[in-house]
Amino acid sequence: MSVLKRWDIFCKIVDNFGDIGVCWRLARQLQSEHGLQIRLWIDDLGAAQKIISDLNIAKSSQVCDKITILKWPIADKEYEADFSKAAEVVIEAFACGLPPAYLAAMAQQQSKWINLEYLSAESWVADFHAKPSPQTNGLTRYFYFPGFTDATGGLIRERDILGRRYNKSRSDLDALKVSLFCYPHAPIHNLLTAMAESNQPINCYVPASSILPQIASFFGKETMVVGDYLSQKNLHVYALPFLSQTDYDALLRDCDINFVRGEDSWVRAIWAGKPFIWQPYFQDENAHIKKLNAFLDLFYAASDAAQVVCETHSAWVLGQLSNEVWQSYLDNLSAINAFTCQQSNKLAKLDNLAAKLVIFCNKIPIKSSELVK
Repeated sequence: MSVLKRWDIFCKIVDNFGDIGVCWRLARQLQSEHGLQIRLWIDDLGAAQKIISDLNIAKSSQVCDKITILKWPIADKEYEADFSKAAEVVIEAFACGLPPAYLAAMAQQQSKWINLEYLSAESWVADFHAKPSPQTNGLTRYFYFPGFTDATGGLIRERDILGRRYNKSRSDLDALKVSLFCYPHAPIHNLLTAMAESNQPINCYVPASSILPQIASFFGKETMVVGDYLSQKNLHVYALPFLSQTDYDALLRDCDINFVRGEDSWVRAIWAGKPFIWQPYFQDENAHIKKLNAFLDLFYAASDAAQVVCETHSAWVLGQLSNEVWQSYLDNLSAINAFTCQQSNKLAKLDNLAAKLVIFCNKIPIKSSELVK
């Protein structure tokens, strides 16, 4: 069986940076650990530049970190991309849709077509993972679900990720380090109040994002910019610049508690092995609450502090975080820390997303007609 070497990833940046964050990590791992030739098509180079700092938004084609990055013109009428040569494997990230001209080239190439889905711990994911969907153009589209069990597509995890952790002990006299990355509708004022009233000093590190105005408001300021330092009682807040993925991962490893959101920072918090509080992306009909509860049930099932962890997550996501809930979390922090590290190590024993994708794609029959009906 020949190994498929040419892969294309299509990424449409809907909002925030989760889409490009996941695609960039996956592209880099496929290239560095599996020796694949990766082209990453991106519709918004300006947004992507926040994640890929070396990216030149004036160029329609360039190489960054051994990845070929191509401008995917969706609304730009002045630029026409060359979609005539499809890769052997095509990853359509998060059902972003593919250009008609490229789909035609895929049919000619008989490309392997993967729709990379969003991460979830919900039980139905295993039932739908890797299922084929024959298309009218003769290709088969496969729905590929990342997940937390062997029955799913796994998690993005580089080979050396656990080796990057910091081995250090902290004294009760040390200020507690907290990183804060969340969506603006979170109860930020409640959290800052609770941290200010905590029974120990807290250093809160906030990478630049859309929540800085709310933090400024809490302190009675009109604005807060990168480099600012504000304090109230036991709370000390530091505004950091927008961090690269490498620097953000380092921040997560260095902090004692991490507030994370969406998908990319959520997974990185797990690998950091430190207590974290996750805010899922808001969805209609409270679908995000179901997603949150499914993860909490799976990840913390055997934890003695499960009730405290679940109460804190629920209060944070529902906008009801109180001083009492926060202090209860801090009182159980040692147990939560030990359990989180244990679970992180357990998940790291499973095959990772990139490795499973490579194996799966190389096993796909050449033509959809060869599939067993």
